[in-house]
Order: sequence, then C-alpha cells, then structure tokens
Amino acid sequence: MSRAVGRFAPGEVVVRREILRGEVWFGCPTICVEDSPELLALYLPPGAEFGFPTEGSFPCGRHPWQVAGHTAWSGHGKLMLQRPGEAHSVDVFWSGPQRAFAGWYFNLQDPFRRTPIGVDTLDHELDLWWAADVERYVFKDVELFAQRLEEGRYPGMGEAIRAEGDRIAALLDAGERWWDESWSTWHPDPTWP
Repeated sequence: MSRAVGRFAPGEVVVRREILRGEVWFGCPTICVEDSPELLALYLPPGAEFGFPTEGSFPCGRHPWQVAGHTAWSGHGKLMLQRPGEAHSVDVFWSGPQRAFAGWYFNLQDPFRRTPIGVDTLDHELDLWWAADVERYVFKDVELFAQRLEEGRYPGMGEAIRAEGDRIAALLDAGERWWDESWSTWHPDPTWP
C-alpha cells in the first residue's frame, strides 16, 4: 500500500529527487523541518547518501556529482526553504567548527512536486550566492548554465530560468526578504538520525 501524497511531519525522511527529461537522475534523503501551506523546509544532513539510477537513457549524461564521484553530502548540512510554485529555494549554509552562518544560496530549480516518498524537482545550474560577510549577492555558474543550454539540458526553459534569476536579483536589490532570516541560526534536532 503506497503512502498518500500529503504533508510531511517534522523529522520525517523526505526523498528529494531530480527528474531530468522524465527520468530520475539523482536522489537523496532529507529531513522535514516544516511543511505548511506557505513553506516546505527540508534539511540535508551531513553524510546523507546520494542515489543515482543504474538504468535509463540519460540523454544529457549522468548527474555531475555522480561523474565527480560524490557519494554523500559533506559539511554541516544545508537547510532548503521552498515555497510552493516557486522556481527556486533559499538554502542556508554554515561553516567552521562553530557552525557559523555562511550565507544564503538561491538555488534555481523546478518548483517542487510532491510524491508519495518526497518531492521531485530539477536543479537549473544557475544560482545566486549571498555570503554572510558581504553586502551584495553574486550570480554563480553563469558559464556552466550557458553550456548546459547548448547541451540541451533545459529545452525551451532557458529564458524562464534566466528570468527567475533576474527576478530574485531585483527583489534582493529592492531590499525584499521573502524568507525568515532567523533560519540562519537554526539547528537540527539532535535526536534525528
């Protein structure tokens, strides 16, 4: 009997998959922090193992992390804040032994879609990074995104992805903060596996 697609409980394991051209391309376990009508907050803990499919046609090749030999998440983990219907998440990063807030990462991706085991999305390569110790964000992976468009990874989506990055930049430039900045001091529940 399969689980109905609904809300996840805090502490529940949620499988986050990337779907590329109809195929599962990547998957990893995350932990639900909050699931409300306005926000899905998922935590990717240190050591979470990555899963890559063994069968498929893979018209755009294997996932870059698989090609690079990455098998699990390293570092402090990251918190992914996602609003329903939006084509990005606001990810929170920490660094160093004191787990100091490192910055906000605006990850352009497909709006998440709920599944019986978690959520499906697709990372769009192009991102914005706003380090905690600087006054302004920077775009990341602009050249890589252009290369991926040439490879046909995001057919018919290039302009929409660029527009989402520009929209986020305009909001940041206008001083808009659509996420709760107190997430920068969030800590995972020590009882979580």
